[in-house]
Amino acid sequence: MRTILIFLGALMLAAGPSAAQQTDEFAWLEEIDGTKAIDWARARNTEALAFFQADSRYETLKTEAEDILQSTDRIPYFTRRGVWLYNFWQDKDHVRGIWRRTTLEEYRKPSPNWETMLDVDALGAVENKSWVYKSAICLPPAYLRCMIKLSDGGKDASVWREFDVMKKAFLPEGFTVPEAKSDLAWLDENALLLGTDFGPGSLTDSGYPRVVKRWRRGEPLEKATTVFEGAKEDVSAWPWVSHRPEGTTVMVGKSPSFFTSQIWILNEQGERVRIPLPDDAQLKGVFQGRMLATLRTAWKDFPAGALIAMDLAEVRGAKADPRTVLVYELGENSGFSGGLSLTQDAVVFGVMTDVKTALHEARFDRDGEAMIRKLPGRTDGTAFLSHADDYSNDIFFGYTDFLTPTSLLHLREGALEPELLKALPAKFDASGVDVQQFFTVSKDGEAIPYFLVGQKGMKFDGKNPTLLYGYGGFEASMTPGYNAALGKMWLERGGVYVLANIRGGGEYGPAWHRAALKENRQKAFDDFIAVAEDLIYQNITSPRRLGIMGGSNGGLLVGAVAMQRPKLFNAVVCQVPLLDMLRYNKLLAGASWMGEYGNPDDPAMREVIRKYSPYQNVLWYKERRYPEIFFITSTKDDRVHPGHARKMVAKMLGRNHRVWYYENIEGGHSAAADLKQAAMRKALEFTYLLKYLKD
Repeated sequence: MRTILIFLGALMLAAGPSAAQQTDEFAWLEEIDGTKAIDWARARNTEALAFFQADSRYETLKTEAEDILQSTDRIPYFTRRGVWLYNFWQDKDHVRGIWRRTTLEEYRKPSPNWETMLDVDALGAVENKSWVYKSAICLPPAYLRCMIKLSDGGKDASVWREFDVMKKAFLPEGFTVPEAKSDLAWLDENALLLGTDFGPGSLTDSGYPRVVKRWRRGEPLEKATTVFEGAKEDVSAWPWVSHRPEGTTVMVGKSPSFFTSQIWILNEQGERVRIPLPDDAQLKGVFQGRMLATLRTAWKDFPAGALIAMDLAEVRGAKADPRTVLVYELGENSGFSGGLSLTQDAVVFGVMTDVKTALHEARFDRDGEAMIRKLPGRTDGTAFLSHADDYSNDIFFGYTDFLTPTSLLHLREGALEPELLKALPAKFDASGVDVQQFFTVSKDGEAIPYFLVGQKGMKFDGKNPTLLYGYGGFEASMTPGYNAALGKMWLERGGVYVLANIRGGGEYGPAWHRAALKENRQKAFDDFIAVAEDLIYQNITSPRRLGIMGGSNGGLLVGAVAMQRPKLFNAVVCQVPLLDMLRYNKLLAGASWMGEYGNPDDPAMREVIRKYSPYQNVLWYKERRYPEIFFITSTKDDRVHPGHARKMVAKMLGRNHRVWYYENIEGGHSAAADLKQAAMRKALEFTYLLKYLKD
């Protein structure tokens, strides 16, 4: 389904300060590009850079990060469009990157010959823009016309421009969508379905499109025809067009909340038929006369977490109860992993069992019943689907775990075993490293899994510098994966890495996520604290040697637990975080996340949120000592407002705590617009961790 849309976009601040802002002494830091706020951020940057870059390890770490991130032996992942494999690539010679293509035959070679389609560095130089490539949507099955998404500085807000594949150039008179948090789909060669900022009243409270229009070639954007409107209170309205060998299905939908949607099929006359799914189901695609969906809660005879298939013709005919069959049912200790993709004749999906993933495919027999088989390959780490498309039965998938360099394989139609296409060479010495999975018990008795990555035979003497990472939200699963930078910069220097699979994620299906929603948010924090306590109880590490890291929702996680249990940790890396949870719904895209956190404007929910909101729980130094937290954000992050981190730092400094802060002036929600900026950020983070946990 279109859940990726919901975590895009922003709603800019209202012109005047609210009553809540007026009582907040640091509200001025919410003015993203305000001179005073930028000067404050630059001053904090100067302090942090002077401190960390003076460390003798910084330059070495930065070089290691650049070598890894910009290495030419990385796996060039691709999207296949017809006979071509398209890839976006960045390295030291292409800092902002090139969009390029090759054939499968050429791709098999150690050094393929790539044809450059678009040079983003050159484009930025000519147009004097800090362009960051985001994505391309091309019209099947010929794929001759593409809409290219470009962001100025890495923001979510982007422009879309039509690109002619044959000419390898943008079309001067082609479709061009001005900068906004837009969503679009090709109807045919001469028309798009588009949700964007059409002017006053066209956006939701969350800053996403409220209106979807049909835009025909040669027609001014303001003349596009409205085909669907959502409500101002919805998160977003969006188009969805499925192009398949068996035909095209045109849909529009809206998301009343982050985890709910309502979807209609459009016919050629513009009439709409509602797809009769529960609002919290996730429509996954259209396949051979079926609509595929997963269920967050039980529905009819189908359990929560089930993958189901609904008869498309009966839906089009507005049948109240269309024929629906079960495709796959999750086990008690399982969850879906990595979404769902379609080939011409199969449905491919990943299933985690205790956070280890195997790929499966479903095909339908003549009676419409699903036949399931597990795809070949390793299942003791993370098997992941890399590419599948509607016009082929080939499957490209990979395997990774903490110590095994990632590989990419090709399973041809009818083949029993896959062909190895590419494998990442070892980027760090893993010969003396071991991986273990443990389970600990959270405050309410729930068993919480976590992975421990460290030296074989390491002493459990409480002296191991340990980095604990977590997220715990939005159904996102934390799975084993080969992290070359982490291995080189941390594990090789004797560090221990721990990945916590706390509630709020999707590791064990919908119930695992639902357990930490809204009024139950504290359970995610309790789970993370339980893992930290277990590491200390087992004498793997100690509070002096234990650090935590998290970004975005994970930034909220580490910010909250640092306020609640500061004596457990000696280092906290808090990346692009949410921290002022009483105002998060007023800042940028925050209103869209009320399905996750609840509405702080509701008095009852406000009291729940106030108890854990990091910004509201900063005490004075004489009352409580906190770790010297390292906050990282970006001025250009138009998803999570940089004001969260700015205000938290200002408040902690004002209450006599020592903290560190770095704000990248561009980079978007990743806090890095290119690989050099990403390498610098990693060098700063690991210099901090080595200083505070190892020295």
